[in-house]
Amino acid sequence: MTLPRGGGALSPRRVLRIAFLLVALGFGAWAVAGQWDAVSSGFARLSWRALALSVVAVVGALFGGMLTWRALLADLGSPLPVRQAAKVFFVGQLGKYIPGTVWPVLAQMEMGRDLGVPRSRSAAAFFLTMPVQLGSGLLVAAATLLAAGPGSIAPYAWALLLVPLLAVLLEPRVINAVIGFGLRRLRREPLERALTRKGMLAALGWALTGWIAYGLHLAAIIAELGSSVEALRLVAFSVGAFALSWCLGIMTVVVPAGAGVREVAMVAVLSPVLDQGAAIAAALCSRIVIIAGDLLCAGVAAATAARSVEKRQVDQEAGGVRVEENDARRNAL
Repeated sequence: MTLPRGGGALSPRRVLRIAFLLVALGFGAWAVAGQWDAVSSGFARLSWRALALSVVAVVGALFGGMLTWRALLADLGSPLPVRQAAKVFFVGQLGKYIPGTVWPVLAQMEMGRDLGVPRSRSAAAFFLTMPVQLGSGLLVAAATLLAAGPGSIAPYAWALLLVPLLAVLLEPRVINAVIGFGLRRLRREPLERALTRKGMLAALGWALTGWIAYGLHLAAIIAELGSSVEALRLVAFSVGAFALSWCLGIMTVVVPAGAGVREVAMVAVLSPVLDQGAAIAAALCSRIVIIAGDLLCAGVAAATAARSVEKRQVDQEAGGVRVEENDARRNAL
């Protein structure tokens, strides 16, 4: 006998999650509406082909970020199926549009707990993802901007001073010591498993893949806004320009998702290949495409994970019915 699936009152946790999504979507819509005139004029200069390529590349980049986080979480002892990992990561990441830095990690900790991931492990994976992306982003920016032209990186060489520090911090022995110290100060239990070099390398590999995809998304936009740079150099420049502007934006943690800071940095970095008006249009179009990508990934991941759970429940119920029918036949005999 199976119990009917039905509604009932929403639990406080479900109400809280719905409220989180509504607030995050509200701030995301506000970020778009506040610059809509400039954004719409920029999009008017883009072909549908360039826009489609940009969106596809952004989705690939966001997926690379999810796999970076997933690799760290798995190395810490909580491997998740891709569907479930995508739901936790992408839905949680919507919190970055809310002012403050705690919302994404709180959301990931809450959703991860439903999948058996300890909160301390979710928090560790979240905070480790940031320096992995920052360190890999600065390295990618240095390599690609130098390849595109030495003058492109010269004004921002000071940012590269962080690379040696991040390289030290990304050494697993150092990371494990820092995490252990932090947990002791917070009077929390230590992590069951320490981060390994293999796990760190896997995370760095996915992060590098994400930067390349982000560069392709920006190149598709720049190519339509008046840049005359040859294709390969434009791609290399775009990868470095996006990585550098993202890193500068993420250093300003008081602004939701680096809003404003990343765009200002991108306009400055794009000055060698675009005039100021086109650079502003490129920065704003890039931001809107990324917001759209965040929403698309979160929606698809949540829907896919929900269908997976529903299918598993149906299979379990069908299995239960078959067991009861077999028991009834045996009793009849």
